[in-house]
Amino acid sequence: MIITSSAFDDGSMIPRKFTCDGGDMNPELLIQNVPAEAQSLALILHDPDAPIPGGFTHWTVWNIHPATTLIKEESIPPGSVEGENGAGRAGYFGPCPPPGAPHHYHFQLYALDEILDIPEGAPVAVLRKEIEGHTLARAELIGLYGRDGNGVE
Repeated sequence: MIITSSAFDDGSMIPRKFTCDGGDMNPELLIQNVPAEAQSLALILHDPDAPIPGGFTHWTVWNIHPATTLIKEESIPPGSVEGENGAGRAGYFGPCPPPGAPHHYHFQLYALDEILDIPEGAPVAVLRKEIEGHTLARAELIGLYGRDGNGVE
């Protein structure tokens, strides 16, 4: 399974448009090679470099139809569900690191053998617990974003 973006390459800088310094919208994501037996997909966007224990979760989406090949910019696939981000609200929260070295933003995609029964707005801990033992495949895309003391790096 593969996850990529038309907005940035793996290991490169995420454009400002997709951060708290820009439009604060999710980038377009492309999905390939989902296992045929997958019943759903789940996506977690996490910053392990955030200066809080366990890092910061920027976005969770689950019950994405397994035939999905594109998550459009500033949208979620029809029928999918968003969970609570680290800011305490459902939906996407763009990269917004403190000044200093760029942070790593992990777009983690999971192919699952079931459709999840988790309510909208659930925290990432609930999602992670539910996908345990149900993951058929995993893919990851890493983007970077940093800010200096005067704004964007």
